[in-house]
Amino acid sequence: MNESHDQEPVSVPVNGVLDLHTFSPRDVSSVVQEYLRACQEKGILEVRIIHGKGKGVLRRQVHTLLEKHPRVATFGLDAGTSSWGATVVRLKGEVSRKQRNGGRRGKKRHV
Repeated sequence: MNESHDQEPVSVPVNGVLDLHTFSPRDVSSVVQEYLRACQEKGILEVRIIHGKGKGVLRRQVHTLLEKHPRVATFGLDAGTSSWGATVVRLKGEVSRKQRNGGRRGKKRHV
């Protein structure tokens, strides 16, 4: 398999949920950074990043990035059914009207 060929760009809807299962681990950092930027620009300030449970390597990679990211106010493991398979991120800024009226509810645990 030739790893040097260019892959087609993946289109990801900017809706506050990012599933990292479809991305190569080497692309995760840039994907997460770009997605957080796009969400903040759209006024989506609560983002759910699905990294899976597994051995926790991807979760740790995401959390390390979030700890240093200037757009991130807080983050923690999802308190919902996915538990430690997803991280909920709170971005800095004002919540959009759409999120106030129909956003997710739930408690966040902080790392």
